[in-house]
Amino acid sequence: MSILINESTRLIVQGITGRDGSFHTKKMLEYGTNIVGGTSPGKGGTEILGVPVFNTVYEAVQQTQANTSIIFVPAKFAADAIMEAADAGVRLIICISEGLPTLDAVKAYRYTQMKGAMLIGPNCPGLMSPDKCLVGILPGQIFKKGNIGVISRSGTLTYEVVYHLTANGMGQSTAVGMGGDPVVGLYYRELLEMLQNDPDTDGIVMIGEIGGNAEEQAAEYIRKHVTKPVVGFIAGQAAPQGKQMGHAGAIIAGGSGTAADKIAALEAAGVRVAKEPSEIPALLKERLGN
Repeated sequence: MSILINESTRLIVQGITGRDGSFHTKKMLEYGTNIVGGTSPGKGGTEILGVPVFNTVYEAVQQTQANTSIIFVPAKFAADAIMEAADAGVRLIICISEGLPTLDAVKAYRYTQMKGAMLIGPNCPGLMSPDKCLVGILPGQIFKKGNIGVISRSGTLTYEVVYHLTANGMGQSTAVGMGGDPVVGLYYRELLEMLQNDPDTDGIVMIGEIGGNAEEQAAEYIRKHVTKPVVGFIAGQAAPQGKQMGHAGAIIAGGSGTAADKIAALEAAGVRVAKEPSEIPALLKERLGN
C-alpha cells in the first residue's frame, strides 16, 4: 500500500497551460500518473499534452471524476484555487505555489477543513508513491519502491534523504513534502498516523527544521502512538536566533523552535536523530534490525 496517492488517483492540474503547470504535467505523465484533466479559465475545450482542459474545477470533476488536484498558479490566485478545488469536491489538494500571504493560507486551509478535503502545502514539492504515482515536482528517478515512509518540511532535503535511502537499497512507500510556510495543511501528526497505519511501511524518516513547535508536538505523538522505528533529522542547527533561514516558517523566536529543542524532544521520544542526512540509512537499518 501507500498513503494518499496510488494507481487509482485521478488528478487534475490547476494552471495546466502555464509554464510550470505544463512542464510538470509532462513529467508526471511520463512517470505514469493518471492525469484526467486540467483547468485554465478561458481555455476550456482545448487539450495540452493529450489532457483535456476545462474552465473550472467543478466542470473538470463532473466530467472526469477527479479526486486529487495539484495547483500551479501565481500566489495571488492560489488561495482561491485551493478553495475552488475543495468546493468542487476534490478530496486531496496539493498546492505547489509559493509566496502565499499567511492570512490567505489560513483562510484556504480552514475552508478545506470545512469541506472535508485534505491539503498539502502551500509552498511544497508534493508527494510520491514510487512505481505508483507522482503528484508534484519531485525527481522521480531517485525514488525506489519500498517500505520506508518519508515526511519533510523541506523539499530539497526530501530529495537528499531519498537519494541516500535508495543508494543504500532502502526503497520508499510514500514520501511527502509538507511545505515550509508558517501555515500548511497535513502535518507531522496526521502523516505519522497514516504511516503508522500503513501495513507496507516498516520505518519512518521525519525531516524537520528550526522554527515553530511542530517537531516537538510530533515527538509527543510518536511517544504515545507510533510503534514503528522513526529516524529524524533537524536542519538549521547552526542558525542564529531571530533569523529566518530559507523557509518562511524557519524562524526562531521567543526562545523556542531551536534545533536543540527539537532534537531533545525527539530523542526523549525514542527517535534516533541523525547529525547528517547521509547517516539516516544506517540508523534506520539499526532500528529495523537489518
